[in-house]
Amino acid sequence: MSDILYEHERRSPLSILKSPPKQPKAVTVQARVEESVKTQLELYAEFIDASTSYVITEALKLLFRKDDDFRRWTDQHANHHNNEKVRGEVLAKTV
Repeated sequence: MSDILYEHERRSPLSILKSPPKQPKAVTVQARVEESVKTQLELYAEFIDASTSYVITEALKLLFRKDDDFRRWTDQHANHHNNEKVRGEVLAKTV
């Protein structure tokens, strides 16, 4: 029984987000959050041995993937945006 307990203690805790393999190109975003959110963010980053930027990026990606209404909205918005871009390119070429 003590071997099972010891084996359990040696395992690293499982996290929802994984540590990044490498950092992709990034841009800077400024945001104001509640102090408690900042504290939790820093703790979670420490927990998975990653940067706070990585945690924010991955949490937002997860949110965007999971929100069906947002995905539908972006599909519609992207189609509208692409149509405007094509019209704009045609207009620019004819001017």
